[in-house]
Amino acid sequence: MAENLIESLVAQFRQNLGDTLDALGGGPVNLGELGVYLLSQVLVSLVYLGLFFGGYLVITWVARLVIGRSRAQSPAFGHATAALRYLAILGAFLAILAQFGAGAAFLTAAAKAGFMAMGFYLGWLIIGHVLRRSMARYRVDPSIRQLVENLFSVLLVTFAIATVLAQFGFDVVSIVAGLGVVGIAVGFAAQSTLSNFIAGITLLVERPFRIGDWVTINVQDGKVVKIALRTTWLRTRDNIFTMIPNDSVASSEIVNYSAEGATRLNIPVGIAYKESAQAARESIMPVLRAHPEVLQSIGFEPRVLLTSLGDSSVNLTVQAWIAPDSLDVQPRIMADILERIKEALDAAGIEIPFPHLQLFIDDAKGLKPVIEPLYPKMAQ
Repeated sequence: MAENLIESLVAQFRQNLGDTLDALGGGPVNLGELGVYLLSQVLVSLVYLGLFFGGYLVITWVARLVIGRSRAQSPAFGHATAALRYLAILGAFLAILAQFGAGAAFLTAAAKAGFMAMGFYLGWLIIGHVLRRSMARYRVDPSIRQLVENLFSVLLVTFAIATVLAQFGFDVVSIVAGLGVVGIAVGFAAQSTLSNFIAGITLLVERPFRIGDWVTINVQDGKVVKIALRTTWLRTRDNIFTMIPNDSVASSEIVNYSAEGATRLNIPVGIAYKESAQAARESIMPVLRAHPEVLQSIGFEPRVLLTSLGDSSVNLTVQAWIAPDSLDVQPRIMADILERIKEALDAAGIEIPFPHLQLFIDDAKGLKPVIEPLYPKMAQ
């Protein structure tokens, strides 16, 4: 019974497939002949793939032998092999299309489109390399370099797509006009994205911070690692990446710790009233002069200032300057300096006050049953 059911299902499937092919082909179709035709076409296509990719492998192997192993590791050779691989894929694709009966006009358009796409890719490599070298030679800011590279890539991809579509008979002007109308509609639907994009361009032009600066944005401290057209990327000292929308960055207060070079650390230290501020200063200054991260140049000398008289301590402020590159480890430097100051004050016998609590009991008779067994003399 199971065999009859399977045979019935197979027969029904063949009939349905045959009816579908008859409707598409405009006449009766022999499934056996169709299967043989498709199998032969697939085998011939595999032969084409083997020929093209075999030729690619042979050429690259010979090129490696000729130029040597060291030169074969260069970026130029990598780009050349990528172009050759692209040509092999394009040739195999055109051959397979021809094998399945594609027309001469379509094959010509596909070939032109393929070669033009390759030309745009080579132009992107060459012009991009020249742009990067020129901007590096004139020491253009990294954020501006990023903006120029992004705009160049977007424009080149746009022209490449328009050129490729034109080879297949598309009216590029009509497409661009249609995209303009669609762009207006999308603009109203994506106002937040567009505002972030415009804010990103504003940040790259005004440059309130640069890549590598330590900043505070929206109460978030971090090092600027990337300024994209939509977001700004910060890396915290805990190696956590934060992406802040550029619209929020442009409308918030920005504190840049790296804009003016060295940064001053203000470390509060308290000593007892009976101690001398001058003696504490003489104990702390050698610590600051000996610390490898503290700057000692003119205008950035470390200092110890008496800033206020507290309720139970004389409050000093230790001021030390550090280089911009040391901002990555600023908390560690402050902790290290504070620890050395504590050791220096202890070695000098200078007291660091801490809160005390004194309890006076006069005539607390209610506590006598508790205190008398422990302190008989106090209870009398």
